[in-house]
This record gives sequence, structure tokens and C-alpha cells, in this order.
Amino acid sequence: MKELYFAYCQGDILLTSEGDIPFGDSAPVVFQPWEHVTDIVQGEHQCHIFRLDNPVINRPDLQMVGLRKTFDILPTDLYQLAGKCAELVYWDQNSKYCGCCGAPMKWHTEISKHCTECGKEVWPQLQTAIIVRVTRGDEVLMVHAHNFRGHFYGLVAGFVETGETLEECVCREVWEETHLRVKNVRYFASQPWPYPAGLMVGFTADYDGGELQLQRSELGGGGWFRRDNLPEMPNRSSLARQLIDDWINSN
Repeated sequence: MKELYFAYCQGDILLTSEGDIPFGDSAPVVFQPWEHVTDIVQGEHQCHIFRLDNPVINRPDLQMVGLRKTFDILPTDLYQLAGKCAELVYWDQNSKYCGCCGAPMKWHTEISKHCTECGKEVWPQLQTAIIVRVTRGDEVLMVHAHNFRGHFYGLVAGFVETGETLEECVCREVWEETHLRVKNVRYFASQPWPYPAGLMVGFTADYDGGELQLQRSELGGGGWFRRDNLPEMPNRSSLARQLIDDWINSN
């Protein structure tokens, strides 16, 4: 079984200079004794996961790379595994104490903790969000959100609220962000989104009425685009790009 070392610091992951996940019989760096090392088995890989206090520098054999950028570096299975490990590091940092009694939490299994006082058991929590491709004839609705890291345009997206279905969330988010109504909401695909701990669920939908009115508190731009006048698009690693590419390549 191959032993891999997933080390993270401020959104970056440690890779070898060749762009691989470090592997071998021992960790590639010395980490602080108080840092917890999470060990999980994933397929044929024994994974050792830990956080670094400071980025690794002045090591010609190692490099720190943004997790998003590793989509173009790592094989798909390792990119997805790196995302899972990053989520576990984030969860560990944010679940040090019990939410019921405030006592310290202790690791119980590979992906769970229990309270040292009241015994409450917790697991990593996912934030579920929808993303939707809305089309009107030969046009697609694309928007630029204020929180986008760049000038690209993406698709309407938002978090699922308590007590609503995924389909209801699609209709609500489109209405809130654009004042448009949609119909024929259909599931497309889903994608883990470890930034920091999400599950993105993709849908397609058809325009069903309304005049475009952008929610300016959320969006900095948006509109209907044809295949011959598309704006800058999201990174290929995103489900948004998969939805747009699927539309571009459709009849």
C-alpha cells in the first residue's frame, strides 16, 4: 500500500517539485508535535493528513500549490482525494470543542470525533449548494458574483436552506438573484467542492418568464449570452464549466 502525505497550509497543498503528492516511508517535512495527523485508507492509498503552521520554502524538492490549481497537475483521483483530505483538515480545525457542553473533542474514528465529557459524536458537515444552467432558446444565463476570484462569468448558485428541496432551492435562487422564473428543473451532476467543505449539485432549467433584474448585493454583472459572444468562463475544474461546456457542445 502506497503511503501518501497530504500537508496543507493556508489553502495550499504540499507537492513534490515534479507535481506529485509526497510519498514514502516517512513524512517529507517535520511537523509540530501538537498537530494531529489524520490517517485514512482510500483504495490502495494510506493517507497521512496534517496541517502546517508555515508554508514550506527553500526546498528545491518540494513546492506549495493552491488546491484549485492542482486540477491541472494531479490525476483526477488524486485531485479528488486531495480535496477530501483538505476538508478533513478544515473540519479538524473547526471542531476542537463540543458544541453542546464546550469540552474538548477527541478523534474517535477516521472521520468522526466524540466529546470527552458528554460523549456527543460528530462527523464532518457538508454545505450543500445548487448551481443551475438556465437557457432561453439559443441563449444561456451567466452571472458574475462579487465573490468570484477573477473576471469570469459563471452560473446562478446558492446554498440550500433548511426545509427545502434541491429543486425548490434552484427556483428560489434564480428568482432572488435575477427575478426570473424557471421550469423543467433537471438534475445534471454533482461535485465535491472542498473550498472549504461543500457539495455542489448541478441542474439545468428553462426560462419561464420575467425581466432580468440582478441582485446587486450578490452580483456585479449578468445577462443572456449566445455561443458566439460568451464572456470569460470559469475554470475547467468547476461544475459550472461542465454545465456550460455541455450546452456549448449540444445541438
